[in-house]
Amino acid sequence: MFIQTEQTPNPAALKFLPGVDVLPQGSAHFPDSHAAAGKSPLAGRLFEIEGVEAVFFGNDFISITKSDEKDWFVLKPSILGVIMEHFTANRPVMTESAAADADVATATMTAEEEEIVGQIKALLDTRVRPAVAQDGGDIIFHDYQDGVVYLHMQGACSGCPSSTMTLKAGIENMLRHYIPEVTEVRPVM
Repeated sequence: MFIQTEQTPNPAALKFLPGVDVLPQGSAHFPDSHAAAGKSPLAGRLFEIEGVEAVFFGNDFISITKSDEKDWFVLKPSILGVIMEHFTANRPVMTESAAADADVATATMTAEEEEIVGQIKALLDTRVRPAVAQDGGDIIFHDYQDGVVYLHMQGACSGCPSSTMTLKAGIENMLRHYIPEVTEVRPVM
């Protein structure tokens, strides 16, 4: 198995491309080992490597965020070994219960709000998420209230120095252009 790596705009994050599907749909973000416990055997193994601070799974990639104290040339061989061993052994990335719980959200909103949220999600899925995924991250719709869109940056994009510019100058301007009801975009931590 050959695993490629790509740098991201966030110097503390590196994108690993194992050449196989990581998650067939959606994404999963683990900001620490406690979040991964019982949900992802692969994330759990990656957190055993000293210096791994966050793990993010996309469709065909894994983004790892490291601590400032560690260098990539020290971490990278261990991370590559864990990823290779995991996929070669054909182990699941997520537990069955965690996969079933993913992306389950319910809310009560008016028909007009549902239409606006549908437009926001469509624009995010077609115009924003593919570009953000190239940088090793993802952007998740969190909420829409009174003209304000709340988005959550994940993976390499979480904590990236340019994430605020991406949200304000890029995504907010695009959403306001296509959906006049949108007045602002705010990050959710």
